[in-house]
Amino acid sequence: MATQAPAAKVFGYMPEDAPPWGAMLSLGFQQVLTMFPATVLVAILTKFDVGVTLVASGIGTIIALLVAARRIPLYYGSSFSYIAVVIAAMKLYDPVCFGAKDTVYCAQGVQIVQVGIIGTGIVEILVGLLIVRIGKAALDNVLPPVITGSVAIVIGVALAGAALGMAGAQWGVAFVTLFFTVAFSVYLQGKGLLGMLPILLGAIAGYIVALLVDLMGAGTVGYVPLVDWTRVGAANWVQVPPFTLPAFGDPRAWASVAGIALIAIATIPESTAHLYQMSLYIDQLAKELQRAPTSIKNLIGLNLVADGSDDLVVGVLGGCAGTNYGENNSLMAITRNYSVPVLMVAGVIAIGLGFIGKLAALVNTIPVAVTGGLAIYLFGVIGMQGIALIQSERVNLFDPRQLAVGAIILITGIGGNLALPNGYYPFAIPVIFPDGIPAIVFAAIVGILLNLLFLILPPSRFGVVERENINQ
Repeated sequence: MATQAPAAKVFGYMPEDAPPWGAMLSLGFQQVLTMFPATVLVAILTKFDVGVTLVASGIGTIIALLVAARRIPLYYGSSFSYIAVVIAAMKLYDPVCFGAKDTVYCAQGVQIVQVGIIGTGIVEILVGLLIVRIGKAALDNVLPPVITGSVAIVIGVALAGAALGMAGAQWGVAFVTLFFTVAFSVYLQGKGLLGMLPILLGAIAGYIVALLVDLMGAGTVGYVPLVDWTRVGAANWVQVPPFTLPAFGDPRAWASVAGIALIAIATIPESTAHLYQMSLYIDQLAKELQRAPTSIKNLIGLNLVADGSDDLVVGVLGGCAGTNYGENNSLMAITRNYSVPVLMVAGVIAIGLGFIGKLAALVNTIPVAVTGGLAIYLFGVIGMQGIALIQSERVNLFDPRQLAVGAIILITGIGGNLALPNGYYPFAIPVIFPDGIPAIVFAAIVGILLNLLFLILPPSRFGVVERENINQ
């Protein structure tokens, strides 16, 4: 009589599980390594301090996990969605520092932007509480996918000029960096941890090319090296990052609140999508482990409250506006590790790295052309994600209402950034927008108001028959 083979042991960690300390440290370090490239790149692009950003990422993640009652395993890093409005604010409120090629940190501009980031946190918390109260479906009527997707497209395209401006510092290095980054992101899919690090690997490849260019240019009269090591030698091994307090007393800060906080329109759907994704993975593991499902997909409101809590922490400390990272979610899916204690350990590791002065100095030696090559790819991905959202939600683009909302957001947002001085509409609003309305914010406001008009006065009231959505 044949004996039945024993069932294979199912391996994985649920959110409440705490692995042994050895596994906890190694898994936590993997999480930090995964979030590190994109998080520090945002700091470099916006001239925030790298050390402060790492510390804020770690503390913000731990606070968000606690606010979510340790039920939602997500890691928080710097968000690319806020780069355009942050750069606009930095150029407007700290132009001399931000425009200087040899500076890597602009404290005055950061302090003003901090107030805006705190405003973003408050918006996310209020939206989260609203969803808990009235449900997500009601919110989707006010912020349908055609708005959130179109705003994401505008954000990505609006950053095109900044990406090409950086790449222009050395086109060859920029495009080699771009080539390797794209190659790594495509051909290393499913290759474990390496598949999660295309940005880091692309940056390393570009950095090596920049060093080779410097080697060939050495000795040439007037040649300026792409890689400057002087800051690394001058930096201390251990130092306290330059934390700053938000400039609540600066009247210009309230303009940053209105401008930056509205970008949550694009990040809220992204965060919700991450939550749904994680819920599927975790409940599948629970089934295999014969444990009760967590169904964290039902915690949309709590998830946004946690997001907002992270931004409150980041805004107070002086780090970059945050979001939960899809890269870390993918890593958790690959390793089948959804342990909240592991993510807390990752937060502690990030905090520790923020106090290593030479690490921050080394990050700031990355040549502008290398960051430009990375930015061409990453900013384009932001725009493409907006298109993906519109496709995945099967938006009916044969409906004149949807077409009108999306079209106006695209033209006022993209056109405003291209054609208007500093990308600002010349409609000054005292206190809130004393210098005019940023194009991205203007586009979002117009889209929301137009959509509200269609909700208040639906075409059906005038006998219009809605066109069939052939995407269904």
